[in-house]
Amino acid sequence: MNAGARSGPADPGVDITPADTLAEIERFLAVHPDDPAAPLLSRCAEALHSSHMRYEALFDAVPDPVSILSESGIVLDLNKAGITAYQRPREAIVGQPIELLNPDLPRDHLDPVWETLKRGETYVIEVTNMRGDGSRFPVEVHSAGFQLDGKPCIVAVARDLSGRWQAESRYRLLMESIDKGVVLFDHDRRIVSANPAAHRILGVAGNESLGDLLQPDDWVIVDQHGRHLPREQWPMSRAFAEGQIIASTTMGLYHRPKGRMTWISVTSVPVFSTGRDQPDHAFALFSDITELKRDSAIFDRAQSLAHIGGWEWNRSQQRLYLTEESLRILGQPDAPQTMTQLLACLRGNDQARLEAALIDAVARQSGFELELQGQRGDGHSFWVRMIGEVESGDLASTRIAGTLQDITERKQTEETLRIQARTDPLTGIMNRDAALSDLAARLSNPTHAKVAVLYIDLDRFKTINDVLGHNAGDELLIEATQRISRAVGTEGLIARFGGDEFLVVCDTRDLADQPERLAQAITEAFIPPFRFGKDEFSVTASIGIARAPQDGTRPQQLIQNADMAMYDCKRRTRNGWQAFSADLARAQQDRLQIESQLRRAADHEEFRLVYQPQVDLRHGRVVAAEALIRWQNHQLGELRPDLFISHAESTGDIVRIGRWVMHEACRQVREWMDQGLGVVRVAINVSYRQFVGEDLAEQVREALAEFDLPGSALELEFTERVLIEDAPSTLQTFADLRDMGVVLTIDDFGEGYSALNYLRRLPIHGLKLSQLFVEGVPGNRSDVAVCEAVCGIARSLGLGLVAEGVESEAQRQFLLKLGVPVGQGFLFAPGLPPDEFARRLEELQLPQLTP
Repeated sequence: MNAGARSGPADPGVDITPADTLAEIERFLAVHPDDPAAPLLSRCAEALHSSHMRYEALFDAVPDPVSILSESGIVLDLNKAGITAYQRPREAIVGQPIELLNPDLPRDHLDPVWETLKRGETYVIEVTNMRGDGSRFPVEVHSAGFQLDGKPCIVAVARDLSGRWQAESRYRLLMESIDKGVVLFDHDRRIVSANPAAHRILGVAGNESLGDLLQPDDWVIVDQHGRHLPREQWPMSRAFAEGQIIASTTMGLYHRPKGRMTWISVTSVPVFSTGRDQPDHAFALFSDITELKRDSAIFDRAQSLAHIGGWEWNRSQQRLYLTEESLRILGQPDAPQTMTQLLACLRGNDQARLEAALIDAVARQSGFELELQGQRGDGHSFWVRMIGEVESGDLASTRIAGTLQDITERKQTEETLRIQARTDPLTGIMNRDAALSDLAARLSNPTHAKVAVLYIDLDRFKTINDVLGHNAGDELLIEATQRISRAVGTEGLIARFGGDEFLVVCDTRDLADQPERLAQAITEAFIPPFRFGKDEFSVTASIGIARAPQDGTRPQQLIQNADMAMYDCKRRTRNGWQAFSADLARAQQDRLQIESQLRRAADHEEFRLVYQPQVDLRHGRVVAAEALIRWQNHQLGELRPDLFISHAESTGDIVRIGRWVMHEACRQVREWMDQGLGVVRVAINVSYRQFVGEDLAEQVREALAEFDLPGSALELEFTERVLIEDAPSTLQTFADLRDMGVVLTIDDFGEGYSALNYLRRLPIHGLKLSQLFVEGVPGNRSDVAVCEAVCGIARSLGLGLVAEGVESEAQRQFLLKLGVPVGQGFLFAPGLPPDEFARRLEELQLPQLTP
C-alpha cells in the first residue's frame, strides 16, 4: 500500500516513502537514459506507478472516511470520503495529529489502541469527530495495525452514526407513545429499560421505580385459569430457556402491598447478541386486559388465591352483589343481599365509618379505602380491607364497586407483634416500654392522673446470679414476678423495668394508702426464702414509692423519684419500703454535692487516717491497727465514712482513694519504724473495684518498696464478694500478695453469701467477724450461732480471727470463751491519730483487763 504517494509532509518516523523511490528513479532515467540498468529501472517505475494507481483507486472507493496514522498518531493519508466528511482540504489534514479530527481525545488515547492491535485484534470505539466548520458528528471507528516500510502504522475506518441515532430517536418516540407496555430484561431478570405504558399498567407511583415495584415476594402470579404460575413457566423465563418468542400469554398479577389485581396479555421476545447462541436479553410486550377479565370466573379464582373478592352495590335497586370469595371472607350463613345486611356484619364503629365513606363517595364521585372489623357467623372475628369507587361515567353514582380483601391473618400477626413488643419475654409481664407508655397515658388524662409508682429492686440478686449462674437467676426472677403478682392482684399494673427491677403502677383516687398497702404486701411476699435444689436463699425487696401529681407529673420524673426512694430504703434497712419526700430530694442533692466534692478531696489534702488498735483480748496488748479514713471538707465539714464511701464505690472514686490510703498507711508505718516503735502491721480495706480494676499486687509491691517495708507490715482486708471471682487472675493476685508476706483477711465474714469452696482455695490468713453479729452477743441466739459457726470455720481451715465492734466486757468475755484471740472496738479505743496511737504503743498495752 503506497500511502505516501500523495503530496504532503512526511512523517518523521518514515525515512523513504514509495513516492520518494519513484521520483528518484524518474530523475535517474532523465539524466542517464543510456545506462545499462535503465530498462530494468524503467520497468520498476511502471510497476510502482501501476501499484500506486490501484491503491489510490481502492483507497478512494471506500465510502467511509479512512485515515492512515503513524505510530505517534500523525495523519499520513486520507481518502476522498474523509475529505468530504471532514469538509477540509487534504493538505489541511495530512501531516497533522489525529486530535485535529477528534479534539475530545485524551492525551494517552493511543495506549489502549496499540495494546489491542499488538494482540492482533481490531480496536473499536465510538467518538465524536469535528468538521472544518466546527460541527460534530458521531462515528464508530475500527482501527487495525499494519507495517509501512518497516514502521508500525494504523488504518482507521470511521462509520458515521448519525443515521443510527436518528433511528434510535424514532424508536424511543415510538416506545413512549404506544399504549402497550414494553420492558427489556437482561439474563438475570434485571430491568434494563421500560416505557411509560409499562409504568402505568403495573401501577408505578410517582415516587417509585419499576425495579423497586417488581419485587418477586410482593406478587402472586396466576395463569389464565387462576392457578399459581411457577417462575419457570413465566413467559419471560420460557423465552430465555427456549430461545423462542412466547406469544400472547394471559397472566394475572396480584400486588400484595397495594392489594391490586392486574391482568395482562404478554408476548416475550428473546434477543441474541452477535455470535451468541443463547439470548442475553428479552423484551416483554404486554397489554392491560383487567377490564376484560373483571366479570369472569377466572377473575374470581385469582382473587380467591389472593384472598380478595369483588363487590358491587346498585344504589337505585338497593342490591348488593358479592363474588364467591367475598362471601367466603364474610363467612355469613345467609349471603348479604343489601348494603344494610353487609353493615350488620361489622362492629358498631366500623358500620358508621363505612356508611360515611359511601355517602362521601357518592357526593364527591370519588373512591375510598377502609380497614374494617366484623364477626363471622361462627363467632370468629375477621378483618377486611374494603376498596370502593363510583363507576366511571356514572354521573348519578348509581353503582359503586370495588374489592374486599381478607386481612385477618395480617391483623392477627400485627396484634401478636404488638403484644410481644410490650411483653417481657422471661416473665410474661409488661416490659419497660409498655410501662412507660401506659403511665404516660394515665398522666395525660386528668381523670386518671392520680397514680402512684412502686419501684422494686431485689436485694442480693446479683450475688445469686454470679454464684449459681444465669439459669438460677432467671428462675429467681420468674418466681419473684409470681410473688409480686400475687401480692398486687388486680390492684395495679406490673412491669419488669430492668434486670432485677420491677414497677407497679396503681390508682390512688379512691384509696390514698393503696401504695403503702401494696408495698407491705410485696415485702411480706418475699419473707419465705427462695429454694434452688437443696439450698435456700434469702432474697428481699426494697421498694420506693412516688405519687402523682405531688412527686411528678411526667413518667420519667415520677419513676426517678420512686427510684431515689428505693435506694434510700436499700441503704437503710432493705426488705422494706420508703416513700419519696422533699427531705429525700434534699438528701439526694446533698449526695450529689458530696460526690462533687469527693472527686477533688485527695488533691486538696482533705483526707486523713486514724488507726484503731487491734488488741489481744486476753492480755490487752496492741498487736496491730486498722487504718480508718476520715474526710474534713472545707464546705461540708467532717463527714462520716459510711456517708461518703458508698458514694465513692458507686462513682469509682474509691479506686483513687484506695491508692491514697495504701500510700499513706505505708508512709506512717515507716515513720513509726523511724521512731523506734518497730514494724506495726496496719490493716487497710481494699475495695472490690480496686481489686478487679487494677494490678493490685504490683501496686502493693511499689508501695512497700517506696518506704522500704516488709510485706508483713501490711494487712489487706477484702469483702466476701472477692471470693466469688472464680478467675485465674484472682488466685494469682492472692498468691502474689502472700508471697510478698502481706497478710490477707476476709472482712465482715458471714454477712454475704459465704462461698466456702472459694474460701478453701484462696491463700488467705484470716477472717474478720462482722460487728453485725458481735453486737448481739451474748444475748441474741441467732448472733451467737453465727459467731460459733464462723469460729468453727476459721479453726477448721487454720485461719486467724479478729472480732470487730467489741464494745462491752460481756462481749469480750464471750469471744474469749469462743476462742477469738483478737478484737477491736470502742471497749479498747476508737480510731486514734498517729501520735496518740504511737503513745499507746510505747505503753505496750491498754489498761489491764480482767482475764
